[in-house]
Amino acid sequence: MKLRGLILAIQFLTRLPTPQVKDFRDDDLSRAAVYNPLVGAIIGALLALPLFLIADRPWLAGALALLLWVWVTGALHLDGLGDVADAFGAAHRDPQRFLEVLKDPHMGVFGVVTLVMQLLLKFVLLTELAASPLWLGIVLVPAWARWSTLWLIRLLPPLHGAGLAERFSWQLSVRAVWLWALPLAAVTAFVAWPLLLTLLLVPLVAVYWRKRLGGISGDCLGASIEVTETLLLLALVLPGNL
Repeated sequence: MKLRGLILAIQFLTRLPTPQVKDFRDDDLSRAAVYNPLVGAIIGALLALPLFLIADRPWLAGALALLLWVWVTGALHLDGLGDVADAFGAAHRDPQRFLEVLKDPHMGVFGVVTLVMQLLLKFVLLTELAASPLWLGIVLVPAWARWSTLWLIRLLPPLHGAGLAERFSWQLSVRAVWLWALPLAAVTAFVAWPLLLTLLLVPLVAVYWRKRLGGISGDCLGASIEVTETLLLLALVLPGNL
């Protein structure tokens, strides 16, 4: 059963090949969510390869790491970020209007501009990280970002018709969230201490979504992952430039 959950988490969050899981059930997504930080660490390990192998060519290392990042995640969270940007741009602080725009499969100018800026910022930060002594922290960036969604799921109610956010929250325990936080924090303290910022960042993100929308959706979770990853990359890069 545990292996089944891990396989489903890998299938949902990445393009990595896995064995086929039969007899999929609705509650499988909720059970699989607990493995999100582990899947994030797998993603991070892949991203570390170009930063390590061609560290002497940081621009190329950054470009290859970004390409790998987009490919391995299937641009899943980028899609959520673009949808949320469009919804915010057109909602005019009306939560109901926000949900209506969020359901529109077409991407508008707000979403396109946001995605371009996000990819550009990630590329620049990855090139900086390639030359940083904290480069190994890239392994932990996707892990912490996906751990953060577990807290958001626990702290925030799903928006009406939020779909995945509601399904993920069914069976996720607070104990499971902390069981991931403790080893992640321990490793982070030795490898890339600036990433401990996540422990402060997550409550702030939760407060933002609660005040702005009153809850969270699957697209909001994806957008949160993207923004968290960028902020954590910035946290890794800044200490070396101060």
